[in-house]
Amino acid sequence: MPNAARSAIVRDHPTSTWHLVPALLVCLAAPAFFVLLLPWLGWALLAAGLASGWMLTRKTARLTEPDRRIPSLVRDLSLIAVGLLIVSAIPLKAELDNAGMLRFTVALGGAVVVPYLVSRFVYRDRAIRFPWRGGGRWTWFQWSWLVLVLALGWLILPFYFITSGVYLNWPVVDTPDLIARLFVGVGAVGIWDELFFICTCFALLLRHFPFWQANMLQTIVFVSFLWELGYQAWGPVLTIPFALLQGFIFVKTRSLAYVVTVHLLFDAVVFGVLVHAHNPGLLDGVFLV
Repeated sequence: MPNAARSAIVRDHPTSTWHLVPALLVCLAAPAFFVLLLPWLGWALLAAGLASGWMLTRKTARLTEPDRRIPSLVRDLSLIAVGLLIVSAIPLKAELDNAGMLRFTVALGGAVVVPYLVSRFVYRDRAIRFPWRGGGRWTWFQWSWLVLVLALGWLILPFYFITSGVYLNWPVVDTPDLIARLFVGVGAVGIWDELFFICTCFALLLRHFPFWQANMLQTIVFVSFLWELGYQAWGPVLTIPFALLQGFIFVKTRSLAYVVTVHLLFDAVVFGVLVHAHNPGLLDGVFLV
Protein backbone atom coordinates (compact mmCIF):
# COMPACT_ATOMS: atom_id res chain seq x y z
CA MET A 1 0.00 0.00 0.00
CA PRO A 2 1.34 3.49 -0.83
CA ASN A 3 2.54 5.48 2.14
CA ALA A 4 -0.20 8.09 1.65
CA ALA A 5 -2.89 5.44 1.74
CA ARG A 6 -1.34 3.77 4.71
CA SER A 7 -1.20 7.03 6.64
CA ALA A 8 -4.93 7.42 6.07
CA ILE A 9 -5.46 4.23 8.09
CA VAL A 10 -3.16 4.83 11.06
CA ARG A 11 -2.13 8.22 12.45
CA ASP A 12 -0.51 9.39 15.65
CA HIS A 13 -3.04 10.89 18.04
CA PRO A 14 -3.12 12.06 21.65
CA THR A 15 -4.74 9.50 23.96
CA SER A 16 -6.89 12.12 25.69
CA THR A 17 -8.97 14.58 23.69
CA TRP A 18 -12.36 16.24 23.84
CA HIS A 19 -12.95 14.99 20.31
CA LEU A 20 -13.71 11.60 21.84
CA VAL A 21 -16.99 12.95 23.25
CA PRO A 22 -18.81 13.58 19.93
CA ALA A 23 -17.44 10.35 18.49
CA LEU A 24 -18.74 8.41 21.48
CA LEU A 25 -22.15 10.08 21.19
CA VAL A 26 -22.42 9.13 17.52
CA CYS A 27 -21.35 5.54 18.18
CA LEU A 28 -23.75 5.22 21.14
CA ALA A 29 -26.58 5.91 18.70
CA ALA A 30 -26.01 2.33 17.48
CA PRO A 31 -27.16 0.61 20.71
CA ALA A 32 -30.03 3.11 20.87
CA PHE A 33 -31.14 2.06 17.37
CA PHE A 34 -30.31 -1.66 17.41
CA VAL A 35 -30.39 -2.79 21.06
CA LEU A 36 -32.85 -0.51 22.86
CA LEU A 37 -34.88 -0.01 19.64
CA LEU A 38 -35.43 3.66 20.52
CA PRO A 39 -35.05 5.64 17.27
CA TRP A 40 -35.68 8.99 18.99
CA LEU A 41 -32.75 8.36 21.33
CA GLY A 42 -30.53 7.43 18.41
CA TRP A 43 -31.48 10.61 16.55
CA ALA A 44 -30.81 12.69 19.67
CA LEU A 45 -27.38 11.11 20.19
CA LEU A 46 -26.44 11.66 16.54
CA ALA A 47 -27.56 15.28 16.72
CA ALA A 48 -25.63 15.87 19.95
CA GLY A 49 -22.54 14.18 18.55
CA LEU A 50 -22.56 16.16 15.30
CA ALA A 51 -23.31 19.45 17.06
CA SER A 52 -20.49 19.01 19.58
CA GLY A 53 -18.20 17.79 16.79
CA TRP A 54 -18.98 20.93 14.77
CA MET A 55 -18.14 23.17 17.70
CA LEU A 56 -14.85 21.35 18.31
CA THR A 57 -14.01 21.44 14.61
CA ARG A 58 -14.46 25.22 14.54
CA LYS A 59 -12.26 25.60 17.60
CA THR A 60 -9.60 23.34 16.11
CA ALA A 61 -9.68 25.25 12.83
CA ARG A 62 -8.97 28.51 14.65
CA LEU A 63 -6.01 27.04 16.50
CA THR A 64 -4.50 25.18 13.54
CA GLU A 65 -1.80 26.65 11.33
CA PRO A 66 -3.36 27.79 8.03
CA ASP A 67 -1.11 25.59 5.88
CA ARG A 68 -1.70 22.41 7.88
CA ARG A 69 -4.61 20.30 6.72
CA ILE A 70 -6.25 17.96 9.20
CA PRO A 71 -9.30 15.74 8.74
CA SER A 72 -12.61 17.29 9.73
CA LEU A 73 -14.10 15.48 12.72
CA VAL A 74 -17.66 16.57 12.03
CA ARG A 75 -17.44 15.52 8.37
CA ASP A 76 -16.19 12.07 9.25
CA LEU A 77 -18.76 11.62 12.00
CA SER A 78 -21.48 12.74 9.60
CA LEU A 79 -20.54 9.87 7.26
CA ILE A 80 -20.94 7.36 10.10
CA ALA A 81 -24.22 9.02 11.11
CA VAL A 82 -25.60 8.77 7.58
CA GLY A 83 -24.80 5.06 7.46
CA LEU A 84 -26.43 4.44 10.83
CA LEU A 85 -29.57 6.34 9.81
CA ILE A 86 -29.90 4.30 6.62
CA VAL A 87 -29.47 0.96 8.42
CA SER A 88 -31.85 1.95 11.21
CA ALA A 89 -34.59 2.65 8.67
CA ILE A 90 -35.38 -1.08 8.41
CA PRO A 91 -35.97 -3.83 10.98
CA LEU A 92 -32.97 -6.15 11.13
CA LYS A 93 -34.87 -9.35 11.86
CA ALA A 94 -33.60 -11.93 9.39
CA GLU A 95 -36.15 -12.67 6.65
CA LEU A 96 -35.57 -14.84 3.61
CA ASP A 97 -38.50 -13.85 1.40
CA ASN A 98 -37.91 -11.70 -1.69
CA ALA A 99 -39.13 -8.50 -0.04
CA GLY A 100 -36.98 -9.02 3.05
CA MET A 101 -33.83 -9.74 1.06
CA LEU A 102 -34.45 -6.74 -1.21
CA ARG A 103 -34.97 -4.51 1.84
CA PHE A 104 -31.66 -5.64 3.32
CA THR A 105 -29.87 -5.17 0.01
CA VAL A 106 -31.09 -1.59 -0.46
CA ALA A 107 -30.57 -0.46 3.14
CA LEU A 108 -27.22 -2.12 3.83
CA GLY A 109 -25.92 -1.30 0.38
CA GLY A 110 -26.96 2.32 0.81
CA ALA A 111 -25.21 2.53 4.17
CA VAL A 112 -21.91 1.80 2.40
CA VAL A 113 -22.45 3.53 -0.94
CA VAL A 114 -23.92 6.82 0.29
CA PRO A 115 -21.10 7.67 2.78
CA TYR A 116 -18.53 6.69 0.15
CA LEU A 117 -20.09 8.92 -2.50
CA VAL A 118 -20.45 11.83 -0.09
CA SER A 119 -16.82 11.49 0.98
CA ARG A 120 -15.57 11.15 -2.59
CA PHE A 121 -17.67 13.71 -4.46
CA VAL A 122 -19.02 16.13 -1.83
CA TYR A 123 -16.22 16.33 0.75
CA ARG A 124 -13.56 15.36 -1.84
CA ASP A 125 -11.23 13.85 0.74
CA ARG A 126 -11.27 10.12 -0.11
CA ALA A 127 -11.69 9.28 3.56
CA ILE A 128 -13.27 5.90 2.79
CA ARG A 129 -11.16 3.32 0.99
CA PHE A 130 -11.50 -0.41 0.31
CA PRO A 131 -7.91 -1.74 0.21
CA TRP A 132 -8.63 -5.19 -1.18
CA ARG A 133 -5.14 -6.70 -1.31
CA GLY A 134 -3.45 -4.42 1.18
CA GLY A 135 -0.18 -5.68 2.55
CA GLY A 136 0.60 -8.28 -0.12
CA ARG A 137 0.82 -12.06 0.23
CA TRP A 138 -0.57 -13.70 3.34
CA THR A 139 1.94 -15.04 5.84
CA TRP A 140 1.94 -18.50 7.38
CA PHE A 141 0.49 -16.96 10.52
CA GLN A 142 -2.42 -15.50 8.57
CA TRP A 143 -3.16 -18.87 6.98
CA SER A 144 -2.92 -20.51 10.41
CA TRP A 145 -5.38 -17.98 11.84
CA LEU A 146 -7.91 -18.96 9.17
CA VAL A 147 -7.68 -22.59 10.27
CA LEU A 148 -8.02 -21.55 13.92
CA VAL A 149 -11.11 -19.45 13.11
CA LEU A 150 -12.80 -22.51 11.64
CA ALA A 151 -11.83 -24.65 14.62
CA LEU A 152 -13.02 -22.09 17.18
CA GLY A 153 -16.27 -21.56 15.30
CA TRP A 154 -16.89 -25.31 15.17
CA LEU A 155 -16.26 -25.66 18.91
CA ILE A 156 -18.11 -22.58 20.19
CA LEU A 157 -20.92 -21.62 17.82
CA PRO A 158 -23.08 -24.77 18.03
CA PHE A 159 -23.06 -24.56 21.83
CA TYR A 160 -23.94 -20.85 21.73
CA PHE A 161 -26.72 -21.01 19.15
CA ILE A 162 -28.43 -24.17 20.37
CA THR A 163 -28.15 -23.97 24.16
CA SER A 164 -29.15 -20.29 24.24
CA GLY A 165 -31.93 -20.75 21.71
CA VAL A 166 -30.81 -17.75 19.65
CA TYR A 167 -31.02 -19.84 16.47
CA LEU A 168 -34.74 -19.14 16.70
CA ASN A 169 -33.95 -15.51 15.81
CA TRP A 170 -33.35 -16.78 12.27
CA PRO A 171 -36.18 -18.21 10.12
CA VAL A 172 -36.66 -21.95 9.78
CA VAL A 173 -34.67 -23.29 6.84
CA ASP A 174 -36.08 -26.70 5.97
CA THR A 175 -36.12 -26.67 2.15
CA PRO A 176 -33.29 -26.45 -0.39
CA ASP A 177 -34.52 -23.01 -1.51
CA LEU A 178 -34.52 -21.58 2.02
CA ILE A 179 -31.13 -23.12 2.79
CA ALA A 180 -29.69 -21.52 -0.36
CA ARG A 181 -31.22 -18.16 0.58
CA LEU A 182 -29.75 -18.41 4.07
CA PHE A 183 -26.32 -19.17 2.62
CA VAL A 184 -26.46 -16.10 0.37
CA GLY A 185 -27.85 -13.88 3.13
CA VAL A 186 -25.32 -14.87 5.78
CA GLY A 187 -22.41 -14.39 3.40
CA ALA A 188 -23.66 -11.07 2.03
CA VAL A 189 -24.20 -9.59 5.50
CA GLY A 190 -20.76 -10.83 6.55
CA ILE A 191 -19.10 -8.99 3.66
CA TRP A 192 -21.16 -5.87 4.39
CA ASP A 193 -20.05 -5.94 8.03
CA GLU A 194 -16.45 -5.43 6.96
CA LEU A 195 -17.29 -2.78 4.36
CA PHE A 196 -19.27 -0.67 6.83
CA PHE A 197 -17.91 -1.33 10.32
CA ILE A 198 -14.25 -1.69 9.38
CA CYS A 199 -13.62 0.14 6.09
CA THR A 200 -16.09 2.93 6.86
CA CYS A 201 -16.65 3.45 10.61
CA PHE A 202 -13.29 2.19 11.87
CA ALA A 203 -11.26 3.82 9.10
CA LEU A 204 -12.96 7.17 9.68
CA LEU A 205 -12.39 6.98 13.43
CA LEU A 206 -8.71 6.13 12.91
CA ARG A 207 -8.26 9.54 11.28
CA HIS A 208 -8.88 11.14 14.68
CA PHE A 209 -8.10 8.66 17.47
CA PRO A 210 -5.44 6.16 18.53
CA PHE A 211 -6.01 2.59 17.37
CA TRP A 212 -7.37 1.27 20.66
CA GLN A 213 -9.92 4.07 21.01
CA ALA A 214 -11.08 3.82 17.40
CA ASN A 215 -11.33 0.05 17.71
CA MET A 216 -13.46 0.23 20.84
CA LEU A 217 -15.74 2.82 19.23
CA GLN A 218 -16.30 0.73 16.10
CA THR A 219 -16.97 -2.29 18.30
CA ILE A 220 -19.91 -0.48 19.91
CA VAL A 221 -21.48 -0.05 16.48
CA PHE A 222 -20.54 -3.54 15.23
CA VAL A 223 -21.87 -5.43 18.24
CA SER A 224 -25.08 -3.37 18.44
CA PHE A 225 -25.95 -4.26 14.85
CA LEU A 226 -25.23 -7.94 15.47
CA TRP A 227 -27.47 -7.85 18.55
CA GLU A 228 -30.58 -6.84 16.61
CA LEU A 229 -29.60 -9.21 13.80
CA GLY A 230 -29.95 -12.09 16.26
CA TYR A 231 -26.71 -12.52 18.24
CA GLN A 232 -28.43 -12.02 21.59
CA ALA A 233 -28.41 -13.76 25.00
CA TRP A 234 -24.69 -14.03 25.81
CA GLY A 235 -23.76 -13.30 22.18
CA PRO A 236 -21.72 -10.17 23.02
CA VAL A 237 -19.22 -12.43 24.82
CA LEU A 238 -18.40 -13.66 21.31
CA THR A 239 -19.12 -10.64 19.15
CA ILE A 240 -17.13 -8.10 21.18
CA PRO A 241 -13.78 -9.94 20.87
CA PHE A 242 -14.59 -10.76 17.24
CA ALA A 243 -15.16 -7.08 16.38
CA LEU A 244 -12.00 -6.02 18.24
CA LEU A 245 -9.94 -8.68 16.47
CA GLN A 246 -11.27 -7.67 13.05
CA GLY A 247 -10.15 -4.11 13.69
CA PHE A 248 -6.73 -5.32 14.82
CA ILE A 249 -6.35 -7.62 11.81
CA PHE A 250 -7.33 -4.85 9.40
CA VAL A 251 -4.69 -2.49 10.80
CA LYS A 252 -2.00 -5.18 10.74
CA THR A 253 -2.76 -6.59 7.28
CA ARG A 254 -4.25 -3.50 5.61
CA SER A 255 -6.23 -6.06 3.60
CA LEU A 256 -9.99 -6.04 3.13
CA ALA A 257 -9.67 -9.41 1.40
CA TYR A 258 -8.22 -10.98 4.53
CA VAL A 259 -10.73 -9.62 7.04
CA VAL A 260 -13.56 -10.62 4.69
CA THR A 261 -12.11 -14.14 4.42
CA VAL A 262 -11.92 -14.43 8.20
CA HIS A 263 -15.51 -13.26 8.51
CA LEU A 264 -16.83 -15.55 5.78
CA LEU A 265 -15.17 -18.59 7.33
CA PHE A 266 -16.79 -17.76 10.66
CA ASP A 267 -20.12 -17.21 8.93
CA ALA A 268 -19.80 -20.51 7.09
CA VAL A 269 -19.89 -22.20 10.49
CA VAL A 270 -22.84 -19.97 11.50
CA PHE A 271 -24.69 -21.10 8.38
CA GLY A 272 -24.00 -24.77 9.11
CA VAL A 273 -25.12 -24.42 12.73
CA LEU A 274 -28.39 -22.73 11.74
CA VAL A 275 -29.16 -25.47 9.23
CA HIS A 276 -28.26 -28.07 11.86
CA ALA A 277 -30.38 -26.44 14.56
CA HIS A 278 -33.48 -26.15 12.37
CA ASN A 279 -33.10 -29.68 10.95
CA PRO A 280 -32.28 -32.12 13.78
CA GLY A 281 -30.49 -35.17 12.48
CA LEU A 282 -29.31 -33.58 9.24
CA LEU A 283 -25.81 -32.62 10.42
CA ASP A 284 -25.52 -34.51 13.70
CA GLY A 285 -22.25 -36.07 12.57
CA VAL A 286 -20.66 -32.67 11.95
CA PHE A 287 -21.31 -30.80 15.22
CA LEU A 288 -20.87 -31.85 18.82
CA VAL A 289 -24.11 -30.24 20.08
